[in-house]
Amino acid sequence: MKQQHYFNEYNLSPWIHEIIDQLQFKHPTPIQQRVIPAILRGESVIGQSHTGSGKTHAFLLPLFSSLALEKQEVQFVITSPTRELARQIFDEVKKVISFAGKEDEIKAKLFIGGTDKKRTIEKLREQPQIIVATPGRLLDLIKEGAIDLFSARSFVVDEADLMLDLGLIEEIDQMLVRANPDIQVLVFSATIPERLQPFLKKYLHQPSFFHIKDQFAPETIEHRLIPLRHREPAEVIHHITKLINPYLAIIFTNGKAEADQLFESLQAQQIDVGLIHGGLAARERKRVLKDIQALKFQYLVATDLAARGIDIKGVSHVINAQLPKEEEFYIHRVGRTARAGMEGTAISLYTDQDYQLLNKLEERGIAFTTYDIHQGEWKELKSWNERAKRKKQGHDLDQEAWRRVRKPAKIKPGYKKKMKRQQERIKRQLKRKQ
Repeated sequence: MKQQHYFNEYNLSPWIHEIIDQLQFKHPTPIQQRVIPAILRGESVIGQSHTGSGKTHAFLLPLFSSLALEKQEVQFVITSPTRELARQIFDEVKKVISFAGKEDEIKAKLFIGGTDKKRTIEKLREQPQIIVATPGRLLDLIKEGAIDLFSARSFVVDEADLMLDLGLIEEIDQMLVRANPDIQVLVFSATIPERLQPFLKKYLHQPSFFHIKDQFAPETIEHRLIPLRHREPAEVIHHITKLINPYLAIIFTNGKAEADQLFESLQAQQIDVGLIHGGLAARERKRVLKDIQALKFQYLVATDLAARGIDIKGVSHVINAQLPKEEEFYIHRVGRTARAGMEGTAISLYTDQDYQLLNKLEERGIAFTTYDIHQGEWKELKSWNERAKRKKQGHDLDQEAWRRVRKPAKIKPGYKKKMKRQQERIKRQLKRKQ
């Protein structure tokens, strides 16, 4: 039986425990259990976990706990790759300050692109203790001399792999060069690509590494597979839309071009659908997010990068038009649904090329059920790997039968045919015994 953990096990300030009560957190999530004590000890941390794992509060709670309220200087900085994510983290920061009733004591600022830089500098009469920012805007303010980063004791890099993909790690690098060399660096990411290693080695000295693999709740998500066969994804997804009635379904593709193509195909089939990916302008992304909140459509076509950069509430279904190449990305995608104790459904279209990924996911405890849609209804099929199992079983029988074939003492003409007949006879006998 798993041991239950409680927040009072951690050496957090008394006022932080009051905040936890108001946030109605009962037990720390696995990432919080590992990360909170390490941050409180002043260690640099690499935390690998997916969206919905509670990582935002894994760093917010201990950082707030260590805040020196009497000092009006920058104490911790949180960087995020997109404006939407930065806003969401800033909302959580404001919530903590409000619950604590410390609006007069704690000053927090949000710095993101798309706002007037000159006005931002004019309004900066004193240094905020907490900064939440996108890297480009914050670096501008530091270069202008409007923000002094050297006093900061902690620096958070959230969604580090997305920072890398969007080319923002260089800006983080330029900021940390200007920071105190002893600064505590906290890196959070769904995946840790090899390309991230030089950055980690440069700025994190003997970090604590925590990889939380299984913190999503597989029992609350139903995982369905549909063989794509020789069909187009849009055709199969059109059939799926007639059988489900989602609050909101995110349809994932593996790239911007695929997302555009699928979006156009679904629109042509009169399906109310939105589109979000890294190729859209910031204003367009903002409009799509407003449309989602206004429940203007039930379906959203998205890429991994765009979906990682936002936190969308109320996702009841995840549809993989294409399965990702890495298992962490599958877990990240399906983690969008079944949040806050709700149930969710993940439906994935697959081809033979996906067998390796599906095997890895099954090893991690995910149970897939294979279906197709026949005459407008779900029809359960044999397991996706039935053919592979039969192939392996046949191979094993072949090997066992050959092992039992008597090898002739003297090689005579036609001996290979005789051995082959003998092997086939033994194989039939073995099959009957099974």
